[in-house]
Amino acid sequence: MKSLSIFFALFTFTLALNSYATEPTTEQQKADEKVNTLEYKAPELKKPVVDPTKPDDSKVLGDETPKPVEKPKNKIEKAAAVAEAEKAVAQAKEALTAKQQAKAKQSRESLAVVEQLIKAYNARNIEEFIRVYDEDVEFYIFPNELLFKGKEKLIARYGLMFKKLKCIHSSPIKRIVHGDIVIDHELSETCSADENVIDKRSELVSSYQIKNGKIIRVLFFR
Repeated sequence: MKSLSIFFALFTFTLALNSYATEPTTEQQKADEKVNTLEYKAPELKKPVVDPTKPDDSKVLGDETPKPVEKPKNKIEKAAAVAEAEKAVAQAKEALTAKQQAKAKQSRESLAVVEQLIKAYNARNIEEFIRVYDEDVEFYIFPNELLFKGKEKLIARYGLMFKKLKCIHSSPIKRIVHGDIVIDHELSETCSADENVIDKRSELVSSYQIKNGKIIRVLFFR
């Protein structure tokens, strides 16, 4: 009887082992899923096909052909075009900043001072000549060699020259005006013996700095 019980126990254990061997484990299921995942292939993207025979109609910034300006066809259109141009000029003037306007005004005032100077110089009028200079005016030779300073030395230098020469004439060849600076490339002609005979002619380059309507600094370029 005891042997029979042992037999049935062994039989039951054997069946349990067979059943466990035939059923897949969780680890096996994961491995199978992993294998299935690795075997999956994503669809390949197809490259766009470009037809070389078809013209390129793509737009690039700046490649547009500008349209020609239409010319006025009659008097009314011409008058309208002129009015539009005048309006544009007026708007451009109004667009100038206060600093630019002040600079332009300063340039006009500086130019007027130098023109007054040249007029007095050609007339050999020492009173009008020194009137446009500041009391402490400085004369230099480029770049920074001081010749003299002050009106007294200015009068001594130019007063003697005005009395000695029979004629003096200076005329600008080229002039640059920028704010308080005026640069003159000038032609100078003088007569030493006869006022009708020019015996010396030379070209000079001078720079004038103007402040409050007076020349405060003169720079000669040799």
